[in-house]
Amino acid sequence: MTWSEIAVLVLVFVAVLVWLALAQAQRLDRLHRKVVASRLALDAQLLRRSSAAGELAAADVLDPVSALLITDAVGAVQNSCRDGDQELMVAVPDLHDLVVRHRSGMPEPTRRGVIQALDGTLGLEREAEESSLTAVLSQLFDDPLETQPLYDIPEAEELLSSLAAAWYRVQIARRFHNEAVLQAQRQRANPVVRLLRLAGRAPMPQTVEFDDSWPSGLRVTTSKAS
Repeated sequence: MTWSEIAVLVLVFVAVLVWLALAQAQRLDRLHRKVVASRLALDAQLLRRSSAAGELAAADVLDPVSALLITDAVGAVQNSCRDGDQELMVAVPDLHDLVVRHRSGMPEPTRRGVIQALDGTLGLEREAEESSLTAVLSQLFDDPLETQPLYDIPEAEELLSSLAAAWYRVQIARRFHNEAVLQAQRQRANPVVRLLRLAGRAPMPQTVEFDDSWPSGLRVTTSKAS
């Protein structure tokens, strides 16, 4: 084999490696973007759930103790949003505008503190508070017989339907986000990605874990699928 033939083989080998590295880098970039987008979608659905719960508590259709419990849980969730924002963004600069638009319609305390962080979690405090809100609502609406009188009140029925619709979307959004995270984790484990350090210093995406189990007394309505 001549030197020219060896050189050609080396060039072909290098070209294949470069193409493979670029393909893996592009796929990783797409998956990182998917994680951030799904994280934003989950955040939006969680905010809708807490808002629906807050409207129910303020509507004077529950007993004072139940309304107070929900109000306190909702307040804790909304306060913890600020800490969760610190784990919202990924080291992909052009996604910054997406996050800004997502937060632009929210109060300044909620928008504050959005920084670059890839992991896509809600933050430990936010996850704990979302689980607490689930626990409070489940305690109040877990018995269909006790919840039935509320459904006999038109205003309460509408508010419960809104809560059910938001809750259902939370479950779907969390499932979609966690699947996106698992895809990104599998890609990060690819030997080429690890060998060439294609992920850079971006932290490993993590799944969002909190209790979003459905209370038995909350009816499944047709609006849930809309």
